[in-house]
Amino acid sequence: MKGIRTFCVFLAAAGVGALVAATPADEAERPRVEYVYAGEWGGVSALDGEPLSPWGVATAPDGYVYVTLFSHGRIEYFTAGGAFVGSWGTMGEGSGEFRWPSGVAVAPDGDVYVADSVNHRVQYFGATGSYKGEWGTWGDGLGEFDVPNGIAVALDGTVYVADRNNDRIQYFSADGSYLGTWGTAGLGDGEFDGPVDVAVSGGGDVYVVDVGNARVQYFDASGVFKGAWGSPGSGPGELKWPWAVAVGPEGNVFVADDEMNRISVYDAAGSFITSWGSTGAGAGEFGWPRGLAVSSDGAVYVADMFNRRIQYFRKTRP
Repeated sequence: MKGIRTFCVFLAAAGVGALVAATPADEAERPRVEYVYAGEWGGVSALDGEPLSPWGVATAPDGYVYVTLFSHGRIEYFTAGGAFVGSWGTMGEGSGEFRWPSGVAVAPDGDVYVADSVNHRVQYFGATGSYKGEWGTWGDGLGEFDVPNGIAVALDGTVYVADRNNDRIQYFSADGSYLGTWGTAGLGDGEFDGPVDVAVSGGGDVYVVDVGNARVQYFDASGVFKGAWGSPGSGPGELKWPWAVAVGPEGNVFVADDEMNRISVYDAAGSFITSWGSTGAGAGEFGWPRGLAVSSDGAVYVADMFNRRIQYFRKTRP
């Protein structure tokens, strides 16, 4: 599979209340934006004491936070502050079982959608894990998948899936009826080299992490290309190995860079605003930030995979 790398382990180190440095796009023209470390949870599962393997994270309208544990084949969910609430799933191929669950998204009605990557399908559930349905099988035909990785649900219930190894985005109705697709392998507008995550804005624009091309592309709801940003590098606004994307309530776009171990923030059209994070296990540091979500109140949740934890942050200004 593309982009699969060796998994290592770091133990999380807490430091509640630490201020995370943010780099503004232009100090002279833009007010300084800062995000403060607000807390974390993880290390081992509250369910069985096993070391965590967080990959995807999503927030629900009621404030719950859902996390995919890829090596456990399980979904766990928590309060906004990280108190364990419940879980479901086990390793396998049956309904409600998973093989490498990666992306997770919550619909406006509270249903939870999971990209079950190695089973090449999408499964969806009620808010507490009751199985409701699934679709997909391995292949490159319409409605088929080859390692679906990222998933997002629009306000109208449309489900978007980043079909990673097929280099395309497919979209479906809430119950899995095929609606459309766009993308092919390449470097041009609307082409991809490993689309690994997808997010939808409140206005319906669809943002896609094009990892192999080190960029984010965005489209209208039916896949018409609107713009792109990103170039390989470590400077402000540049990307090395972008992996996760989320859209905040103000319309800003958050991108987790797996290689740089940082979160970058852009406006809806891709103008760089700020970033934070560095490699490490301390508060506000990351080891492969693989999942990213922004709650309705603006809290930023990061699945910090190597450090086996979820960290969350809040904007302090402006």
